[in-house]
Amino acid sequence: MSEASVAVHADADLLAQAVAARLVVKLLDAQAERGQASVVLTGGRIAAAVHRAVAALPARDAVDWSRVDVWWGDERFLPAGDPERNETQARTTLLDAVPLDPARVHPMPASDGPAGPDPEEAAARYAEELARAARPGHAALPHFDVLMLGVGEDGHVASVFPEHPVHHDSRPVSAVRGSPKPPPVRTTLTLPAINTAEEVWLVAGGADKARAVGMALAGAGPVQLPAAGVQGTGRTLWLLDRAAAADVPARFRSLR
Repeated sequence: MSEASVAVHADADLLAQAVAARLVVKLLDAQAERGQASVVLTGGRIAAAVHRAVAALPARDAVDWSRVDVWWGDERFLPAGDPERNETQARTTLLDAVPLDPARVHPMPASDGPAGPDPEEAAARYAEELARAARPGHAALPHFDVLMLGVGEDGHVASVFPEHPVHHDSRPVSAVRGSPKPPPVRTTLTLPAINTAEEVWLVAGGADKARAVGMALAGAGPVQLPAAGVQGTGRTLWLLDRAAAADVPARFRSLR
């Protein structure tokens, strides 16, 4: 697993622009190396700002979007098209603006989809879709070039919340019931699945995230603070604005 590194930007706007530029470069590098690229998206206000920044970048046209696979790290178990779904946010801010191959866009099931109103069935179906996209004879998951995560004030990532039973689920995708953050029912990649990504980017902006960021980088336990349990196989990168970086431990300060 990779050693974490930290990059700090002056404010939330510059953070979003910097993450967008990094993402375009990462997709281009992956396509140059493998002929295709794969990204796992997250939701939230910073994610929406990053998506809009990617859509506005002239360099986005250098990416062959028809050879990009899009996955999600978690989803709110709501009807398709609900404005609270991460998929809906991503389509509005980015995906509808680039020429993706619809067959390579993999949203998590909606509550009115083929899985019906059963989040466990929805999680199982998404795990099956991931397995179908994995290389034959390889793992149960496809290659993720970059997996992006927001960081909650409580240190949650995706829909893996502190002390939640999902921590004990070894499957790649889990249903979440009783989420402390509404809506209460969700589906999520588990930490073991998240940690198969080549690069994991934890993106956080705002003073309300500073305590969780600082504790995670200081080595808190992953059950109490899920963000502390995240590591990419090649790189783990914390992308922060100055407010969110206020409590970053001293050993990371030279990386600012």
